[in-house]
Amino acid sequence: MVANTAARLRGRAAGLVAGLVAGRITRHLLFLMFFVVGTLLRLAAVLGYRPALWFPDSYTYVVTAMRLRPDLVRPAGYSIFLRALEPFHSFGLVTVVQHLLGLLVGVLVYTTARRCGAPAWAAAPAAAPVLLDAYQIELEHLLVSDTLFALLVTGAVCLALRRPSSALAATGCGLLLAAAIVTRTVGLPLIVVFAFFVLWNGYREARPGRAGWGAPRRLAVLTLAAVVPVAGYMGWFSAANHRFGLVASNGVFLYARTMSFADCGVMKPPPDLAILCDPRPPSDRPAPQEYIWASDSALVRLPGITFTRETDDLAGRFASLAIRSQPLDYITSTISELARSFVVDRPVYPDPDTYGYYEFPAKVPPPPGRHPAVVGTRFAEQYEQGSLTVRIDEPYAGLMRAYQRVEYLPGAVLLGVLLIPPVAGAVRLLRRGRPSGGRDGSRGPEASATRRAAGGPGSPGRWGLPWCTAWALLVIPPATAQFDYRYVLPVAPLACLAAALAVRGDRGVGGEAPSLTWSGRRNIGKAKLRVIP
Repeated sequence: MVANTAARLRGRAAGLVAGLVAGRITRHLLFLMFFVVGTLLRLAAVLGYRPALWFPDSYTYVVTAMRLRPDLVRPAGYSIFLRALEPFHSFGLVTVVQHLLGLLVGVLVYTTARRCGAPAWAAAPAAAPVLLDAYQIELEHLLVSDTLFALLVTGAVCLALRRPSSALAATGCGLLLAAAIVTRTVGLPLIVVFAFFVLWNGYREARPGRAGWGAPRRLAVLTLAAVVPVAGYMGWFSAANHRFGLVASNGVFLYARTMSFADCGVMKPPPDLAILCDPRPPSDRPAPQEYIWASDSALVRLPGITFTRETDDLAGRFASLAIRSQPLDYITSTISELARSFVVDRPVYPDPDTYGYYEFPAKVPPPPGRHPAVVGTRFAEQYEQGSLTVRIDEPYAGLMRAYQRVEYLPGAVLLGVLLIPPVAGAVRLLRRGRPSGGRDGSRGPEASATRRAAGGPGSPGRWGLPWCTAWALLVIPPATAQFDYRYVLPVAPLACLAAALAVRGDRGVGGEAPSLTWSGRRNIGKAKLRVIP
């Protein structure tokens, strides 16, 4: 009798556990399907292209990793990442880790969207581009900094969304931003974006009639956590290169950017700057990067290396004069470069060689030709302790090439995703302007304070941070250097996360109406909207 009862109880317990597991799997089934397919695609890339794919910048990163000396052109964050994996002597392992980071970005996007109230039908597609985009997978297989940078920025955004009122989370966000900044300098303006939303959330959460010090305290913590490590890196850079900064190439890159429109007939530069003029009309000029690397560039022909203090200052002065003299041309040129992010197809840009690095190759790539890459090859061989020749194995490589021809996020779709949050917000404002109460029938200042503190379904306080971060990462490269397809890929998960949060259903995650709950004895001014599945 006792044995039969125990057996029945065990059977019921097993059935209950199985039901709970099945329920959870069903609730997240679409995301799990995307995740599994993304994992299998990355496995095919690892098996098809061993040990890794190379980009011209890759060799500089490896040299910095082996020497541990900050580079003049690129910050050393990614090189430190490579150095951490150097004891394994395997670039194949580096690509595996980068593929795992790409999958982790997808997990962060999905879980954050769900935690913040987005329904599964919006959260799972938000994670799909980073999990399934063929160019994203190829980027993870390249030895470049973008995958690490995307994880750091997405991690900071997700942490800020999930713990907006926590000083500890603000510290974590600051540290992640600092790591992102020393990985790619485009992350530096993001400190301002995050600081604004710390103050915005503080305003939303403030009790009526009382300002409080929570937001300023979190702002100070965030700023210190971000600035102190970056300042430490600048000190290291100064000790190594006798120049204070993150890099020593800002003037050079901005000069190259302005050469798409700079007209010395309008600028009338002094003689020392006039040597950098290009007599060709802007329509006949090459892509901006050619003014930095091409041997016939006026900048490259100057004495010494391109990135000396004198050359960088000279280039910076020329660029500043060009922007001051032709502000409308600069704005028009920047918009034109930015528009390349939103085209339907992928036209070749900036040149066939650079474009080709973003495609899974059908043939073994040739050895590098530029001198820095040749020097970097020797350090890379020390790192790998073996051959660097890419081995292409079929049918896995052919599968990835075929997949890349059909599966990627078009720029026009990305633009549509970026437009979802403001359009949804505008529609919501129009509805709110009707002379009726809220959906719950509540009216008056007390209900308004509750809704403001909760953020409300689809509130800009939710989607604004990933949306503004995405736009910052899109606009800054065309404004300061040039458009590049690989700069767009880290934008996609943030844009999709913002869209998922903007369309979050008013009926919660599980299809039931959301409920307002209080933690402890907090008053209504700190009420939070918690979605009960």
